[in-house]
Amino acid sequence: MTTPTTPLRLLLLGATGAVGREVLAAALADPRIAQLIAPTRRPLPPHPKLLNPVIDSAALPADAPWWQVDAVICALGSTIKIAGSQAAFAAVDRDLPIEVGRLARAAGASRYALTSALGSSPRGNFYLRTKAEAEAGIRALGYPVYTVVRPSLIEAEREQKRPGEQIGLRVARVLGPLIPRRYRPVPAARIAQALLAGVLRVQPGEQVVESEALQP
Repeated sequence: MTTPTTPLRLLLLGATGAVGREVLAAALADPRIAQLIAPTRRPLPPHPKLLNPVIDSAALPADAPWWQVDAVICALGSTIKIAGSQAAFAAVDRDLPIEVGRLARAAGASRYALTSALGSSPRGNFYLRTKAEAEAGIRALGYPVYTVVRPSLIEAEREQKRPGEQIGLRVARVLGPLIPRRYRPVPAARIAQALLAGVLRVQPGEQVVESEALQP
């Protein structure tokens, strides 16, 4: 298995989102990442380490040579309101991470780090069940190194506003330390750090990073 002593080829899913932008910047600056492959719908600014296939995520090119990576980070995260329906949300937050994981695993990837959510559970509401199904689907692919990061509310500047999240962040700022660490908002950069650390760790097996461990 590739270890951090050999720079990794990393595939990043969700590079234009709040967490994905943080992963993108950190990975491009990290000497342990030899190349970053970030498929997106619109072009990213060029960088010597960046390969940026412009694709439609609904029609992934299964035979593309850039699936041959060492590791995958999935920084995708939508809402049912933004996606437009439960089915559309599940397609983005469950089906796409699993399909990307399947294609990369078939091409030799051995590491995967997934952005999930606090409270992810098969017994939760639709949102939390979908997150749990994504975790389970990737787990079934047999990645030797697998990291799940489960943040609470994400504190970040978003291109697409999320009213519910903004209300929660305002309440959290007022209540501050009265909120248990597990439920406090998490800076997007902290999530990105955990995802990157997840694919760079040496120890095999599954690691779950809960929201309280992401607090500054």
